Amino acid sequence: MLASSVLPLMMFVQSAIPMKATPLQRWRGVHIMAPNPDGLPLLKRAITEALVPLGVNVIVLEVNYRFECQSHPELRMEPALTKAHARELAALCRQHNIRLIPQFQCLGHQSWAKTTFPLLTKYPELDETPQIPQDNPGIYCRSWCPLHPKVNTIVFALMDELIDAFQADALHVGMDEVFLIASEQCSRCKGKNPAELFAKAVNDYHQHLVKKKKLTMLMWGDRLLDAAVMKYGKWEASENGTAPAIDLIPKDIVICDWHYGLRDEYPSVPYFQQKGFRVLPSSWKDAKAAVALRDFAERHATEKMLGHLCTTWVNGADFARALLGEGEASESAKQAAQALRACFGM
Repeated sequence: MLASSVLPLMMFVQSAIPMKATPLQRWRGVHIMAPNPDGLPLLKRAITEALVPLGVNVIVLEVNYRFECQSHPELRMEPALTKAHARELAALCRQHNIRLIPQFQCLGHQSWAKTTFPLLTKYPELDETPQIPQDNPGIYCRSWCPLHPKVNTIVFALMDELIDAFQADALHVGMDEVFLIASEQCSRCKGKNPAELFAKAVNDYHQHLVKKKKLTMLMWGDRLLDAAVMKYGKWEASENGTAPAIDLIPKDIVICDWHYGLRDEYPSVPYFQQKGFRVLPSSWKDAKAAVALRDFAERHATEKMLGHLCTTWVNGADFARALLGEGEASESAKQAAQALRACFGM
């Protein structure tokens, strides 16, 4: 069982993270989708009244394009959070010794269902699969081209604004479920090695965030796993040739190793540690599966094991309603809240 104590925020600065995390230093994290501005007061209440008593000391807030960015206002998805909103939330988290880590989804997940997100609608030349109509028939999610000379200039500006607004010392870059890579439709990526392309993107973000800005970088781990070896399947691991990228990227990246189903073993947890990465096992709304992953990770923990991350995958206000027991929360939000309590002791 993870301890319920929390540490001052200063202990989470990258240079201060110890090589061997003791129980009191374990990350007790929750990944939350950013709410609309009118849902922010409810999320703040849930942080104070529910997450703090649970001992949560890390919040990964997935913001993506729902931010009133100044560098590229054309990429805002309304309603958007403002810098003032971000500063208020950051101040609340500091008050409660919670490390607030914004997330900007990189490379993949540039669409959902029939909606293509702003980067690829405003800059279609950055699309990895430009021949696919923008209502996305027959695909899961779009990707941007990791080799386009323009993409990082735009993306880094968006990252920098989020880092400044949330006064963050870390950024989560996403990068899960990238199915469209090395596409025959992309003149730059066609015929290239998917692992090398994926690693190139990871290394670009690492250079900007870790080398240049001295932040900690987090990412999802599924594309670094070989599905045939791990026996996970194409969602939790790669079937499209990206897995060898694991040996082409820096080892100081925190890998959020997500698995949502109940299994006897989660072989990627020791695998990532053996490869030299710090690991944050990540669960979702199945409480039994979440506890199973947490317990397996504890049994196979080395000095690289950081703790546990509970994901939610619902709007932050919806999750707040589930945590507080107020209003009409979705069933998914209720299940995520239940799994969180199962993992963190209530």
